[in-house]
Amino acid sequence: MFITPAYAQTAGGAGGGILELLFPLILVGGIMWFLVIRPQRQQQKARTEMLSNVRRNDTVVTGGGLVGKVTKVIDDAEVEVQIAPDVKVRALRSMLADVRVKGDAPKNDNAKPAKSTKTKPAAKSTTKAAKAAKADKADDKK
Repeated sequence: MFITPAYAQTAGGAGGGILELLFPLILVGGIMWFLVIRPQRQQQKARTEMLSNVRRNDTVVTGGGLVGKVTKVIDDAEVEVQIAPDVKVRALRSMLADVRVKGDAPKNDNAKPAKSTKTKPAAKSTTKAAKAAKADKADDKK
């Protein structure tokens, strides 16, 4: 009585196959690979290479922000860093944030120096305010 003939019909054309269901997942996986995973692996490989090439007399920056000079490579995991005259600390290689090889120029050395323009000394001002100030001083002296 209350059931219409449209509900009694079977669903048609809904089964497109498993490939249609997996295609969006494969597409998202490919995008994630090229935008996230691959660049992260490249950065990790470069960092590992940088830390393995730490040598004596290299300037390093620790994870805590201390800048020092490597005085001794103790083993694969530790280095001795001089952070001040007569102050040496042992640091883990994994806690080094940056390695500045001896002889590297700071990043700002490539910048061209600003051209200096010579400015003429300002001429003595004879404005009304300056004249009034001189007059006030003269009145105070009297």
